[in-house]
Amino acid sequence: MNFRSPTQLWAGRALVTLAALAVLVALWPNARSLYDLTGEEQLRGQAAGVVHWLNTAIRPQPRLDLAAVAASPLTAPAVSPFGVNTFLEQEAEPAKRAQILDLARAAGFRFIRQEFPWEDIEIHAKDDFIDRRNDPGGVDAWAKYDQIVALAEARDIAIIARLSNPPAWSRARGDELGSNAPPDDFNDFGDFAAAVAERYRGQIRYYQVWNEPNGNEEWGLQNVDPEAFTRLLCLAYNRIKAADPAAVVLSGALTPTVANDGRNMNDLLFLERMYAAGAGDCFDVMSAQGYGLWSGPTDQRLRPTVINYGHNLFLRDLMVRHGDAAKPIWISEMGWNVAPEGIAPAFGRVTEAQQARYAVGAYDRARAGWPWVGVNTYWFFKRPADWERDQAWYYFRMLEPDFTPLPVYDAVAEYATAGGSPAPMPDWQYTWMSARPALFLFGAAVLFLVLLRALAPREGE
Repeated sequence: MNFRSPTQLWAGRALVTLAALAVLVALWPNARSLYDLTGEEQLRGQAAGVVHWLNTAIRPQPRLDLAAVAASPLTAPAVSPFGVNTFLEQEAEPAKRAQILDLARAAGFRFIRQEFPWEDIEIHAKDDFIDRRNDPGGVDAWAKYDQIVALAEARDIAIIARLSNPPAWSRARGDELGSNAPPDDFNDFGDFAAAVAERYRGQIRYYQVWNEPNGNEEWGLQNVDPEAFTRLLCLAYNRIKAADPAAVVLSGALTPTVANDGRNMNDLLFLERMYAAGAGDCFDVMSAQGYGLWSGPTDQRLRPTVINYGHNLFLRDLMVRHGDAAKPIWISEMGWNVAPEGIAPAFGRVTEAQQARYAVGAYDRARAGWPWVGVNTYWFFKRPADWERDQAWYYFRMLEPDFTPLPVYDAVAEYATAGGSPAPMPDWQYTWMSARPALFLFGAAVLFLVLLRALAPREGE
């Protein structure tokens, strides 16, 4: 016999309906197509991507703290989201440097991320800024960089000066541990950083300390060390600020990796240890890499062990948890690779048409949905020659060495110069995505209990 009253029956049905709606709302994709959801263009990849997404959508989502962004401006707002990586110091002809910057400006780029390699400025010894590598009489090592700064300034292009690559003299063992290994005395690097900041005070405002200290042998042929890097970062931060109080210091961009093998460390673990070592007081902007690798920029799958364009949301989560919600993230390198057949696709492989669409999509997603992201810097503009045609990384380029533009250049230029901004993602969508795990847990738990009750033997049966 069933002794439940009509009210109880109605309440039970209402609860089941509510639970079913909660599961549906939790698993309803915030996308208009399978590509929008997974970043995959082939049906097989989309099918697998949906399964991956379902698994990640019901997990706790990254804390993004949009309220902090809305309540006050970021500590280092960017005048434009459009940046590009350049190798102007490797161009032998000053006229080509000017041509590169003309083309960059015409494409709408307002920032360049340009290396100021320590080994190319303070070359032979401490406090020696004369270059005698090709001329025994020597030439001023600063001269080339003075011209780069002047060319950028004349075109209203801001420079993000990347400070890295120590000279061999800064290590007792020379280049035995690799040319990217840190100096024996971090004060030598601090002196170099201060010299650059003092020389270009009023001309360069943005300085990035190192690049990818958590892997890719950019900490040398040795184990990476987040505590040591934090000491280097803090020392350089203080020296740069002393030389130019208006300077903005970017932490070295962390390479997105799931490896933890000594010479490489997962970027999230590395950043957590940086914070534990006091890095929060030593940068104004956090740097991230924005490589899409094997999926497009719309990919909404989020797992710390999956590297895609959205991976930097986990960096934002860590920053929020450590009280740095007011600091922006600037993406130092973003792009997709078009390595041809015959070259191992170390960074994924797309067509030139996909590369062009994905780059535009990456700018669009960050501008619409990631208000904590400032400059998004494409990797890269061009190389001075085709020496690296046998290496996969060469195929991120926008222009051929002879200045022939590739489709990605034209696509980004059209997008960046069109004006306007994409419609921002509504606040309710962020709330919805954050609530997914709780909605799913509630709905699934109720439905599971109902199923158990339905399967339980009835009294008298």
